[in-house]
Amino acid sequence: MDYQSRFEAAIAELKREDRYRIFANIERDATRFPVALWRPAGQEHAPLDVTIWCSNDYLGMGGHPAVIEASVRAARAHGAGAGGTRNISGTHRPIVELERELADLHGKQAALVFTSGWISNLAGISTIASLLPNCLILSDALNHNSMIEGVRRAGCERKVFRHNDVAHLEELLAAEPRERAKLVVFESLYSMDGDIAPIAGIIALAKRYGAMTYIDEVHAVGMYGARGGGVAEREGLMGEIDVIEGTLAKGFGSMGGYIAASAALIDALRSYAPQFIFTTTLPPSVAASATAAVRHLKTSGVERQRHQANAQLVKHALQAAGLPVLENPSHIVPVMVRDAAKCRRASELLLERHAIYIQPINYPTVARGTERLRITPTPRHSERQVAELVEALVDVWATLGLPFEAPKVVPLRRPSVEAYCAYPEMKKAAE
Repeated sequence: MDYQSRFEAAIAELKREDRYRIFANIERDATRFPVALWRPAGQEHAPLDVTIWCSNDYLGMGGHPAVIEASVRAARAHGAGAGGTRNISGTHRPIVELERELADLHGKQAALVFTSGWISNLAGISTIASLLPNCLILSDALNHNSMIEGVRRAGCERKVFRHNDVAHLEELLAAEPRERAKLVVFESLYSMDGDIAPIAGIIALAKRYGAMTYIDEVHAVGMYGARGGGVAEREGLMGEIDVIEGTLAKGFGSMGGYIAASAALIDALRSYAPQFIFTTTLPPSVAASATAAVRHLKTSGVERQRHQANAQLVKHALQAAGLPVLENPSHIVPVMVRDAAKCRRASELLLERHAIYIQPINYPTVARGTERLRITPTPRHSERQVAELVEALVDVWATLGLPFEAPKVVPLRRPSVEAYCAYPEMKKAAE
């Protein structure tokens, strides 16, 4: 067999479908975020300033002084690496402290940290379900790839309920004996459309039909709730959910994933999940930076306030300009293109012509025909940058002949001066 030709053909197929992913060489700047340096191919020696509008560092915590200092201090004290798996010399003090903070954040008895949110979902769902005899997994139709892979690896019977459809979920639950083990897995906030799950309704059904609940709060931890515990905390429902999964790489600006639950469940995960047992521990510097972010956001609501205000401002400005924003109640701002080639070209034009970086979102991340630019405002974006974004998108839409919508006028709540002044570079704009 000509092995190389098989790989080349696979890549060629992606390019024909305009699904080939090009990685922009972006150099983050902790002091200037969301401004970064872009090093175009062939001219890496001459970087250009760009504004990032698609970062998952939703609150800019990756550049927070306390977070950086915690990372540096831990690296100096403990070295660069963890030295092994959790079982083989890798259970260091910073990771233990981080797990305590996360358990406290979600009001659970214990927490377990993994190397990423993808791994924590794969390990959590597959291990929990495999330990329950004859378990049935009920999974939301739009669950993340990591959850889907966790469901597959469990090797259990699985049923998919229509997205956020509690009536369909009840239909599936009611068809099973109450005594059968059942695990309902869903997200609190779906990152591509920005919609939020009917958490209370799902919990009520789970209790009625004897099922466990597993919620993915990846795109909500840090950003929602009085202490950043996520949408479930905001809605006063954390204590009603059996398993809470989250990430340290988005709202907390660091790296890693985790699961918070009862002490018995966490001990079972620690003891049975191969994704945990056979993986080197997060370095002390990473764990310490995440702990600093979690602790800060437990007591500071300024970042969340400014974040929500900016998300509303961006949506308002884009809709007023007639750009096709998919409406939702969260901080996610999907601008619909609905064409893979034009979505990729829109991203290129924004970067090359306007020094704005927004990665195109195409299949398989979203369904064909729903391609989009996924914009994620942060607390550190200024009003000037919002205006520049709108002007740039209007220009790109006109250049590519993309359809505009009738301008929408929606109420806009202005953020407080205090929210602006939490970041010195925004104080002038607030005044």
